[in-house]
Amino acid sequence: MPAATVIAPSILAGDFSRLADEARKAESAGADWLHLDVMDGHFVPNLTFGPVVVEAIRRSTKLFLDTHLMIEEPLRWAPEYAKAGSDRVIFHVEALVPPENRLQRERGWALGGKLQMTGVTKGRQVAEAIRAAGKLPGISLNPETPASAIKDLVAAVDLVLVMTVWPGFGGQKFMDQVVPKIAEIRKATPGVIIEVDGGVSPATIRACTEAGASAFVAGTAVFRQPDAAAAVRALRDAAAGGTHS
Repeated sequence: MPAATVIAPSILAGDFSRLADEARKAESAGADWLHLDVMDGHFVPNLTFGPVVVEAIRRSTKLFLDTHLMIEEPLRWAPEYAKAGSDRVIFHVEALVPPENRLQRERGWALGGKLQMTGVTKGRQVAEAIRAAGKLPGISLNPETPASAIKDLVAAVDLVLVMTVWPGFGGQKFMDQVVPKIAEIRKATPGVIIEVDGGVSPATIRACTEAGASAFVAGTAVFRQPDAAAAVRALRDAAAGGTHS
């Protein structure tokens, strides 16, 4: 039986002057999780918010808070976001490697293949620190980082977040070439939750579902629509194979 579809609107697409209202809007619309995009201006070029804002959002909603750290030094900061009220904290595999050992791409970082043992050890430490704070760990990989990079870390987390755009830039088109990586991760790790982030819409969600993903981050596809509840329903319907415009 396929996993139930999880819709996680990204508050990054909401109105930052009304974050509490936007969190409640997602909840009323029937969202399952609320996705919080944390950017530090280093790992990605943009800057968003810190643990204090997560604490405020936590007070505003009962939704599961799915926090995505697009930051350097995840071992230092992940426990802080867990303590602030995140239910899951996701860190990037690329951030486990010093910048000089990463591949520099036009829009971000990538790894060339299997993570070296020092990175694996650090990743396990991050996951353990998140669990020690009583929360769930997840790991993310950028579009050009292969599935092999997380092979030795999947057992330490409960979720893999596959980026289908480069993190830190808005308005990007869904990268169809990443979909086979979703299927590769699903085949190798049947029990892990696979989440997709970037360009998710009724037109793209079905291919990800068929490849093995069950959780979806949707920013403009929910918060920028006139009827958020209808937008969430449209995503669920399309994921199940229904029609979409």
